[in-house]
Amino acid sequence: MDFATSFRLIAPEMLLSIQGLVLLLIGAWVGDKHARLLSILAVVALVGAAVLVAPALCAGASGPDTLAFGGQFRADAFASFAKLLIYGTAAATLMISPAFFDRYGAMRAEYPVLILFAALGMGMMVSAGDLITLYIGLELNSLAAYVLAAFLRTDERSAEAGLKYFVLGALASGILLFGMSLVYGFTGTTSFGGINAALAGGMGTGALFGVVFVLAGLAFKISAVPFHMWTPDVYEGAPTPVTTFFATAPKVAALALTMRVALDAFGPQANAWRQIVIFAALASIVVGALGAIGQANIKRLLAYSSINNVGFMLIGLAAATPQGASAMLVYLAIYAAMTLGGFVAVLMLKDAEGNQVEDISDLAGLSQHRKVLSACIAMIMFSLAGIPPLFGFWGKFVVFQAAVEANLVALAAIGIAASVIGAFYYIKIVKIMYFDEPANRITGKSDWAHQAILALCALFISPLGYLLTVWLGDLTGKAAAALFVAA
Repeated sequence: MDFATSFRLIAPEMLLSIQGLVLLLIGAWVGDKHARLLSILAVVALVGAAVLVAPALCAGASGPDTLAFGGQFRADAFASFAKLLIYGTAAATLMISPAFFDRYGAMRAEYPVLILFAALGMGMMVSAGDLITLYIGLELNSLAAYVLAAFLRTDERSAEAGLKYFVLGALASGILLFGMSLVYGFTGTTSFGGINAALAGGMGTGALFGVVFVLAGLAFKISAVPFHMWTPDVYEGAPTPVTTFFATAPKVAALALTMRVALDAFGPQANAWRQIVIFAALASIVVGALGAIGQANIKRLLAYSSINNVGFMLIGLAAATPQGASAMLVYLAIYAAMTLGGFVAVLMLKDAEGNQVEDISDLAGLSQHRKVLSACIAMIMFSLAGIPPLFGFWGKFVVFQAAVEANLVALAAIGIAASVIGAFYYIKIVKIMYFDEPANRITGKSDWAHQAILALCALFISPLGYLLTVWLGDLTGKAAAALFVAA
């Protein structure tokens, strides 16, 4: 493949790279006073990148025609689906951030630049066709994320979150690198296609250890149990717009990358890694649900909710079939909307002075004076719990259906039973808002961007979302099929 074709396939990444560098220069020239303008320009760049990747998804692009630079980069339908979610949630994060940071006088020019470079790294992650590309994209995203976690310099919690994220992220990177070196040593290649071909003839003990370490490193990135310990602390300590970003775009990228590695590179040996994924899925569902029950902080509760939802998505991965991959992508799209709406609602919880309110007890009686906000939060909670007729139920349904079709009936049954535990703490939030004595703490006004994004998310996860099931299923089917096409 010639370089002209390769550059055409990486056009979205080139756009984000150039725009990020341009905004960096503009920010250095004009300073922080034009940070909002830089955020708008960053959103425009993300929308432009989304426009560039959409045709590959609609066409169901797959196979050799999607390979760039000798197979190191794959611009197929799967990558396009993940990138649309990444760019969309990153753009939404940029829209909701200025109102929060202006309160602390901390809206800086480098913020949209960091988001852009993180999105660039995530795009490389989901398009990786080689272990080297995977690691470059992962570190590009991680380096920006470490700074974002500690972005609120005047807040000790933010600094602590950044430090914890950096230390544990470095540990995860070390584990991942060790696994990659083992895989390379026992297969003789870093290419996903080459690894796939090498493992098709059988897997030795050394290669198995490599697969285990690679999946362990990726488990850190997706917050799967037992590598979830950083998530509640980082989600609570980071500025809320940054937490919104962490819970959506990087989560989508990490889960998509895990799918790419497991189903593409390690696909021939699915029986070898399926037990690992099943354990991580069930442990994440149970620990996420039980851990959330005793939480008093809404951000920590949503962190455990994130862990819980990752467990459900991993059930689709355990199926190791096109149907399972498609179901996982459906769940991922719905999860992104639910989580984005949930954290935007948290941003709207402010007292009369405009300070952020995070204690769950302060939600008491919220429905009496903030009826629309309470209704949106209730919809999000019920949807996260998977209660019909909200759209979150559909995500769980298709994942369990894929598990049953893959003869993993016991896994689906345990997952369904465990989901009942999670419903408790979601319903508790609704009970506090609608039936407890009013605390009258949350009286601050909300920004228009917060209201608009929350309304869109609530509309998507409402019963009206079922009108999109055929369309969403078609797109996820095309994306999942690209993972099972030999390049």
